Amino acid sequence: MATTTHLVLDIETIPDAELYAPAQPSPGTERTFPPIFACKPVVIGVMWLDENLVCKKTGTIGEGKDEGGMLADFAEFMAKYEPTLVSWNGRGFDLPVLMLRSLRYGVSAPWYYRNRDYRYRYSTEGHLDLCDVLADYGATRMTSLHGAARLIGLPGKDGVDGSQVEALYRTGQIEALRGYCLSDVAQTAFLFLRYRLLSGLLDRAAYTVAATNLLSAISADPRLASLVARIERARLLLE
Repeated sequence: MATTTHLVLDIETIPDAELYAPAQPSPGTERTFPPIFACKPVVIGVMWLDENLVCKKTGTIGEGKDEGGMLADFAEFMAKYEPTLVSWNGRGFDLPVLMLRSLRYGVSAPWYYRNRDYRYRYSTEGHLDLCDVLADYGATRMTSLHGAARLIGLPGKDGVDGSQVEALYRTGQIEALRGYCLSDVAQTAFLFLRYRLLSGLLDRAAYTVAATNLLSAISADPRLASLVARIERARLLLE
């Protein structure tokens, strides 16, 4: 696939109460995570990088729309621009969720099913799942986004994690939820740049330029102020 842009992707989901009724957990235990088909996306966070790895836009797709409308907006964007996706465990979670929920709402996704590279696990041409690649496609245990982020000077999860998503949504804290999702998106983007250095696609000087530009871009976004304040700049930029 001839494409030069990248779309860093992360989603937040809640259980779909119409399809899934979890058993009450025993005292001292966490509630069971719902099956993939019953994970309802409530935020689709993205960062779009141009052919020079410069941030074109950061935001959430389908704001103010219902689930079906949000999925349709995502499908329309992907069909129009055909970016290479970048994710953390996107093959294992984000994309299967988006496709199953598109199945529910009758949203067409030919961009995904007619292009082998988006679905083929051992290609990074259409979708680079950093979690899977860094685990050598299952040869070793997968690293968490939190752990990988900490390695390169990012804070990872701090104060909010996936277990709190439903509570934030149910209490109407959608802006906090979007900010949490975009923090994960931004940290995945930095890990993407560092992976390109690791794999030899960028040299050290080019990495530092790209990471510095990305840090400047997110520093101008008030939604990411908390993330920026907790970054170890010297480690991240290899100073």
